[in-house]
Amino acid sequence: MAYLNKVFLMGNLTRDPELSYTPQGVPVCKFGLAVNRTFKTASGEQKEEVLFVDITVWRKQAENCAQYLKKGRSALVEGRLKLDTWQSKTGEKRSKIKVVAQDVRFIGGGRSDGGEDKAPPRLNDAARPDDPVGRVGQAAEKEPVTEETAPEHEETEEDIPF
Repeated sequence: MAYLNKVFLMGNLTRDPELSYTPQGVPVCKFGLAVNRTFKTASGEQKEEVLFVDITVWRKQAENCAQYLKKGRSALVEGRLKLDTWQSKTGEKRSKIKVVAQDVRFIGGGRSDGGEDKAPPRLNDAARPDDPVGRVGQAAEKEPVTEETAPEHEETEEDIPF
């Protein structure tokens, strides 16, 4: 039987990215993404629901996300789902589904303090010259980030979503 764990999300950042480094010096960036869905109910009423998703990005893409993304900016995230589990201080088992990003595209231009557009680097223009958005990190990373190559993450109180 074949398996597939792939997710594509487009939304707006709910907070500024937080860049940190593992003890081995590997960059890791975390941010939240709000994904909206608009629909009509059976009675014709327009409704909107929002899904908040935690995103983790590794290596060069992590540094680029921390540098160019800010709260409110749009991004397209391609990645995989990961289930994090931990025990709360009261001994209860907790879990949360997160996304480990394999590719992050910055949508729209940000503004620098001088009022000029500050666009993210386009690292693989030669491979995809017709790409309308900045694709970050793929050309710089030769080896894909997998669970085996990514360092193990220890849960801290800041990671607990409650």
